[in-house]
Amino acid sequence: MGTDNVIFLEVIEWFDESGKEIVHRIPQNGSGEIKFGAQLTVRESQCAVFFYNGKAYDAFGPGRHTLKTANIPLLTKIIAIPWGMTSPLRAEVYFVNMKVFTDLKWGTRDPVAFRDKELGLIRLRAFGVFNIRVLQPLLLINSLVGTQGIFSAEEIEEYLNRVIVSRFNDYMGEKVDTIFNLPGKYNDFSEGLKKTLQIDLSKFGLALTDLYINSITPPPEVQKAIDDKSRLGIFDDLNKLLKMKTAMAVETASQTQSAEGAGLGLGMGFMIPGMLAEAFKNTSTAAAVPEVYICPDCKQTIPKESRFCPACGHQMLIVNKCAYCGRNLPVNANFCVNCGKAVTVKPSLKKCSKCGMENIPDSIYCNQCGERL
Repeated sequence: MGTDNVIFLEVIEWFDESGKEIVHRIPQNGSGEIKFGAQLTVRESQCAVFFYNGKAYDAFGPGRHTLKTANIPLLTKIIAIPWGMTSPLRAEVYFVNMKVFTDLKWGTRDPVAFRDKELGLIRLRAFGVFNIRVLQPLLLINSLVGTQGIFSAEEIEEYLNRVIVSRFNDYMGEKVDTIFNLPGKYNDFSEGLKKTLQIDLSKFGLALTDLYINSITPPPEVQKAIDDKSRLGIFDDLNKLLKMKTAMAVETASQTQSAEGAGLGLGMGFMIPGMLAEAFKNTSTAAAVPEVYICPDCKQTIPKESRFCPACGHQMLIVNKCAYCGRNLPVNANFCVNCGKAVTVKPSLKKCSKCGMENIPDSIYCNQCGERL
């Protein structure tokens, strides 16, 4: 009951109907007159901190507590003895919700710059959820709540979101080299980021129980570039991709049902087979091989129009050959330029049946094509 703005408290308890309050003070405005012997009820998911003259004196766990010196010896230090142990206590009780607060959102408000080793400097957006709970009620009240009558999860969500994004930026720069390696590693990434954030939250008596990453995405233009790159992997080169897109567009146009479109579609229909054949023909077809023959000395392949072998300098059109060493000789030579033997018998000249070369001296192989004679 309230008399002259003074609240006399005989039964003290609190129910969180919203499910979002972290701390609730009784009374919400100012302090109250708590009668000696008042009943304080604390639920399993709660903790109560007793304040007197602006100072925390005791914390109460789950159960029903009678505010008397027999049950709470600490009160003997603060109760006015001259009043015969019947004086009311002008004090406050802070109820702290010890449950896990789930589905708190975090995410980048603006894209974060990230240097990708494959894509270069890009901007990323990241989104997720996190869960928190209170570990040290008194530290939370003194560091964050202060004298507020109600302190909810919504009030701290925005601040924690900024802390998470800040640590996320640092962690990305240290642990990730390219976004192509992210799929399948969200769980490890979340655990590492969670450990980094524990120190920040412990300063306020809070614990980060869970942190989840829902998505890490580049801007639309970068996503489009990645999609185009993945499509190119199906084709040998960009030319085939463009031809395939053109053929698909033509095929779509050929299905037009209007009279004018039907004529166009018919004409385009005749073009499709040729375009597809051109798009998928083997571009690696070897060029026409020029006509060649083999040097009789070093056996290297020589263009047909050569007069000398580029490898050994052998003259290709001499028709006289030494009968002893097989060396080619000038037509009117009397001695071999290689072995010095006298050329006493002119070798008989032959014609190659394969390439048609004439005036071949007595030899086992054709000087032009290497065919056995």
